[in-house]
Amino acid sequence: MILYHGSNIVVREPKILKSQRFLDFGAGFYLTSDFEQAQKWAVRTTARRENGTPVVSVFEIGDNYAEVVKVLKFTKPDKEWLRYITAHRTGNPPVDDYDIVVGPVANDQAIRTVNNYLKGYFPEDVAIQLLLPQKLKDQYLFRTEKALQLLVFKEGRQV
Repeated sequence: MILYHGSNIVVREPKILKSQRFLDFGAGFYLTSDFEQAQKWAVRTTARRENGTPVVSVFEIGDNYAEVVKVLKFTKPDKEWLRYITAHRTGNPPVDDYDIVVGPVANDQAIRTVNNYLKGYFPEDVAIQLLLPQKLKDQYLFRTEKALQLLVFKEGRQV
């Protein structure tokens, strides 16, 4: 399987970085199977850091990765996914020992729904109804060194 990481530099050797921002699945190394999503991340990261050039780093991982490390996978934006990302985005992450977390990414439109849910504008079931029709891209969070060891760097592509 091919995965992509968007940044302002080529990332040959990924690292687990702690972030000051509250992200969907917490701290770690984020990738996606969608090249266009990685391009967006690269452009956004370069603009935020005001340094570097938008680059997508390409990685390969064996299809059997779930047999080697502990994986939490959300197949759609359901209640469990919503609870997981809102816990992380509010700074109250659940205690778990997953090496990789996979699931839909809360894009700009979805994050508005999540934020409105967090503000109490509507209940959980309404938030899910609003999120389900969206064609959300995927994200893979590599949270441990064991997981990172499964990634093989292939190339960096300027975008």
